[in-house]
Formats: sequence, structure tokens, C-alpha cells
Amino acid sequence: MIDPVELSKFFIAFFSAAMVILTGAAYALLFALARLNGRRLLMVMAYLSYGLLAVSVFLLSDALNLRGYWRIIVWLMLAGYLLAPHGIWHLCRATHAASHDTAHTDSTSYASSNCMSSNYLSSKKEV
Repeated sequence: MIDPVELSKFFIAFFSAAMVILTGAAYALLFALARLNGRRLLMVMAYLSYGLLAVSVFLLSDALNLRGYWRIIVWLMLAGYLLAPHGIWHLCRATHAASHDTAHTDSTSYASSNCMSSNYLSSKKEV
């Protein structure tokens, strides 16, 4: 049975829960920017954010008195959040590479008829 949060640990639970949200968002944002821009410093900052996320999660799980198999769930969640952006990045690259290849072979594809294409935008500038 999970014991309720002690009043003395309420601030720790509140602060660490807020840090989980902020550091998780920072990790995802910095990871995406690092991959898009190819900057190593952003990737280092992303992994530092992940480290802070892990510390925050463990502080939260301790403040909430999570024990036993709940700790295993916390470990699995952290492992998943570490690996998920890598998988999503590879999936996006593969998807966009496939759509780029079909755009060259299929003239009626969405990519070639997109109203935001450079031909459409340049024709609007001339008008």
C-alpha cells in the first residue's frame, strides 16, 4: 500500500514534480535542436537536462513513498524517455526520406503540390 505524502515532504514533491515537467521539456527541446542544427553543445545540454530529470524523478518517487515495483516502473519510464527521442528522430528521418524519394517519382504527390512550396511562394511575390 502506498502511504500518503507527509506534510514535511510536500514541498519536495511539489518542486520535484515541477522539475520533472521542466527538465523533460528541456531535454526534448534541446535534443531536437541539437539534431536539427548538428551542434554538440546542445546535445550535451540535452543530456544534462536528462540527468536533472532523473534526479527529479527519484526525488519525486522518494517523496511520494514509491517502493517495490513502483521503482521498477520509474526506471522503465526513465529508460523510455531517454530512448524515445532517438527512435522518433530516426523514424522522422526515414519517413521524410521516403516521402522525398516518392516526391521525385510521383508528380501528383502532396510534396510537389504543396501550396507552401517555393514555386507557390515566389509566384505570390511577383503578383
